[in-house]
Amino acid sequence: MSIKGVPQQRHTFYVADFTYEILFYMEGKENMKVLVTGVKGQLGHDVVNELEGRGIEAIGTDIQEMDITDATSVERVIKMAAPDAVIHCAAYTAVDAAEENEEICRRINAEGTQNIANVCKELDIKMIYISTDYVFGGQGERPWEPDDMREPQSIYGQTKYEGEIAVQNTLEKYFIVRIAWVFGINGKNFVKIMLNLSKNHDRITVVNDQFGSPTYTFDLARLLVDMVQTEKYGVYHATNEGICSWYEFACAIFEEAGVQIEVVPVSTAEYGAKAARPANSRMSKEKLSENGFERLPEWRDALRRYLDELRASS
Repeated sequence: MSIKGVPQQRHTFYVADFTYEILFYMEGKENMKVLVTGVKGQLGHDVVNELEGRGIEAIGTDIQEMDITDATSVERVIKMAAPDAVIHCAAYTAVDAAEENEEICRRINAEGTQNIANVCKELDIKMIYISTDYVFGGQGERPWEPDDMREPQSIYGQTKYEGEIAVQNTLEKYFIVRIAWVFGINGKNFVKIMLNLSKNHDRITVVNDQFGSPTYTFDLARLLVDMVQTEKYGVYHATNEGICSWYEFACAIFEEAGVQIEVVPVSTAEYGAKAARPANSRMSKEKLSENGFERLPEWRDALRRYLDELRASS
């Protein structure tokens, strides 16, 4: 027997030699449905896996399913999916290339985000926008607070800042989550680059005057799924705990992986790059604690678990 329009749970009980199958009819909404952009990227991939692991319906999209720079495409896909929330992970993240491709970077990071926010407002649904430490000026040693002044120093940082403004000016039901130094199983990242370089090099140089927190997308995805199920809206910072330089991160990667290679520290000026990098990517996560969210584990613990995952997948 079923009741139309009422969610059901089926439970089976075993008593002696008889099996009784009972349907319990639940009041309220069906399971939450979440649309995730950038599903082919590191974070989007892990967010979809985390949602599905918790029994939450996940709709993963990438440019083939929904071109976020096309307002019509965004409206059609999101309205057809009819989600309860959107977790917007898609972004143009090629920091150096952005300096020469400002128009497309802005179309994706700022205008694409505005397109999504517009539909979320119309449907009155939640939105999580993934932002970055690059929205800050990048100087000093004090951890950045969520409400600190934003002074991006690169095209990438500027367009992500414009995405934040689009969300804040359009929505009330929003989370802006700034992240940094991410690594995950699906896609390119610093850990994979270091391990690949070690196969053909006995010596590499890594900058030692930029400081931040490496962030495992597996851990981050768990936080985002926790967050999207609440109404504790606002701007947050989310990275794994602890601080290191890129040089220290590289040394830890090789140590944990058991790889012998010489790592030479250099300054940002010596290394050279088209886009300005923040020397200070430290970000305060106190707001997570204040709102009852579990903070991410220490970054070295995350690195160990990630390397175990890489070994298992290979």
